[in-house]
Amino acid sequence: MKNLLLLLFTLSFALAQYANAAVKLPRLLSDGLILQRETVNTLWGWASPNEKISVSVDGKTFKAKASTSGDWSVKIPAYDAGGPYTISVKGENTLTIKDVYFGDVWVASGQSNMQTTLNRIEERYPDLIANANDPLIREFTVPREMNFKGPQKDITGGEWQASVSDKIGDHSAVAYFFAKKIQEKHNVPVGILGANFGGSPAECWISRDDLKQYPAQYKSIENFDDDAYLQSIKDADQQESNAWFAKLNGGDKGMQGKVKWYENSYDDDQWKSLSMPSVWADEGIEPMTGIVWFRKEITLPESVKDQDAFLRLGVIVDGDTAYINGEQVGSTGYRYPPRRYKVKPGVVKPGKNIITLRVQVDNGQGEFVSEKPYYLQVGDTKIDLKGEWKYKVANVIEPPKPKRFIPWNEPLGCYNAMLAPLFNMNIKGVIWYQGESNTGNPQEYATLFPHLIKSWRRDWNQGDFPFLFVQLANYMSDPQEPSESQWAATRFAQFQTLDKVDNTAMAVITDVGEWNDLHPLNKKAVGERLALAAEALAYGNTDIEYSGPLFKNLERKKNKLIISFDHVGDGLIAKDGKLGGFAIAGEDGKYVWAKAKIKKGKVVVWSKEVKNPVSVRYAWANDPNTANLYNKNGLPASVFEATVN
Repeated sequence: MKNLLLLLFTLSFALAQYANAAVKLPRLLSDGLILQRETVNTLWGWASPNEKISVSVDGKTFKAKASTSGDWSVKIPAYDAGGPYTISVKGENTLTIKDVYFGDVWVASGQSNMQTTLNRIEERYPDLIANANDPLIREFTVPREMNFKGPQKDITGGEWQASVSDKIGDHSAVAYFFAKKIQEKHNVPVGILGANFGGSPAECWISRDDLKQYPAQYKSIENFDDDAYLQSIKDADQQESNAWFAKLNGGDKGMQGKVKWYENSYDDDQWKSLSMPSVWADEGIEPMTGIVWFRKEITLPESVKDQDAFLRLGVIVDGDTAYINGEQVGSTGYRYPPRRYKVKPGVVKPGKNIITLRVQVDNGQGEFVSEKPYYLQVGDTKIDLKGEWKYKVANVIEPPKPKRFIPWNEPLGCYNAMLAPLFNMNIKGVIWYQGESNTGNPQEYATLFPHLIKSWRRDWNQGDFPFLFVQLANYMSDPQEPSESQWAATRFAQFQTLDKVDNTAMAVITDVGEWNDLHPLNKKAVGERLALAAEALAYGNTDIEYSGPLFKNLERKKNKLIISFDHVGDGLIAKDGKLGGFAIAGEDGKYVWAKAKIKKGKVVVWSKEVKNPVSVRYAWANDPNTANLYNKNGLPASVFEATVN
C-alpha cells in the first residue's frame, strides 16, 4: 500500500510538473488579436524555467527561452496592416492564436463616460447595433477589477470581439465612434483596449511609487495590500449595508399589507398628487431617505392587445422598481442610468392599466429628472406619462453610512489590475475620458493628470505616443451671476495639461453634454472629435484644424481686454447669436458678465461695471450655455481664465 501511495504521489507530482511546464499566453494574446502595424511587436507569456520556446508567424520562426522565473518574450518584425495571420507558440505544448490582424491599437481608458456602452445609448442611435458590421474594429474589454498588492502580469478574463451586431452593444460607445472614423479614413484594422472603470478617479490609474507624491491618496491605500485588513472593512461595509437595507425594505408599508401597493386592486384614493417630472421637494415631499410609491392609471385602445411594450421613465433619483398591472417590468439600482424597460406581450392590456413605481431615495433629494422622456410605447400607441401621478411615502429612515471601501473610488487599484498587464502591447496611442471624479479638487488634478500621462508613457516605454483626452461636458445648473465652478476649474486644469505635456490634444464637448445627465447620449460627437485630433497627432495630417480656439494671450487697452487664441482655424465666430460666456473682474476679483465681440481675429471684452479690468473668464460654469465662441471649422473654444501681466 505504501509503495502504491508513493507511486501515485510520484505520478501526480510528475503530471503537475508537466502541467506547470505548459506554455501559457496572456489573455490579450488570443483569437481575434490586433497587433500594432509597422512596428516591432512583443509576444510574451510564461513557461517552466529555462524552457525553450518557438513562435511562428507567417512562415517565420522566432526563438525564445524562458527565464529562471518562467517569463519569456520574443520580438517579431514589423508588418503592414492586414491579415488574417495565425501565430503558433510551441514549447512543451503548442498554442495557436487565430484570426490575427495588424492595424492600429488604441487604449480607451477613463471612467463611466468612456465605459458607457452602445446599449446604454441605443435610443439615440436606434439602428446602429442591429446594423453593425465592422469585423475589423475589435474591442478587448479589460475586466473591471482592483488589486492593491502590486502590478499584475495578466488580467482575469476578456476576449477580442468584433464590432458586429451580436457583440457591439457591450462596447464603449466613444471608442467605437472613434475607431469607426479612423478605419473609414485609413482603411486599417483598429483594435481597442478598453480599460475603464466607472467612478474611478485619476489616482486609481497610477502606480504606488507615483502616488507617493500625493500623501493623502497614498495614505488611503497603505493597508489595502493586507488581505485580512481589506476583507475586514469589506465585511463591515457589507454588514452595515445589509442592516440598512433590512430596515429600508422591512419597514416598507407598500409591501406589508394583504394587498400590495403595486397590485391593481389596491385603493389609492387617499394618496397625494405630484407632477412628473419634478424635484420632489418642490412638490411637497420633504427631503427624506426611504421609499416612496407612485401610481398612474392610463387607458389604452383595443389595438394594444398581446403586443410588447416599451416603458421609458427618464432618469430617477435614486433606484426604482417598475410595475405594470401588478407585474414587475424593470428595475434599476442607482440614479444615473436611463430607465428603459422592455415589456413582454400581454402585460399591457386594452382599457385600464396601472403603472406603479417603487422608488428608493438614498440621500434626501428624490427627483424625476426634467427634460427627459417619460412615456409608454405599445405598437403605434404612445402615451405621454408626464403630468399628474399619485404618491405615498412608505418608509423614512436615516441615510446609509458612508462606505469605508469603494472599489472604483480608490487609488492604485486600476493601475495594478487593469493597466499594468497591458504594457507589453504596442499601441498607437491613448484616448482618455475622465475627470468627473476629480472635480472635488481641481488644483490637485492640474498636477495629477499631467503626471498620469507622463507615467503611462514611462511604463509603456514606447516614446511620447499621442494622448488624446476629453474635456468634461456641460453638466448641472448654475446661478444667474458669474460664480465659482469646480467643473469649470477641472476643465481648465485639463486645458493647462496641453502646455504641460507634449503630443497631447483635447476634445472640447461643452456643447454636446446635457445639464441634467452625467452621461450624455451624444457619444458620436465625442468619438469623432477625438478622431479628428488623432488625425493630426497620430496620422500626421497637418492640413486640418483639429481643435477649437484655445486661449493664447491677454492684454489690456484702457477699459477693454483683448484676447488672442491658438487654433483659430478659418476664423472665429459666435455661433447662434451674439458672443457670450465672458466675465471680467477688476482688482477686487469680483466677476461680472461682460460684453464681447470678435475683432481682427481676436476677442474684445468689456463692461461698464469694471473700469480697470485685470482678469477674464470664459465658459466658467458647470453648464456654460451662453458660451458660443467657435472657429469656422465647427469646434468650440475651451474654458479659460487669465490675468493681465
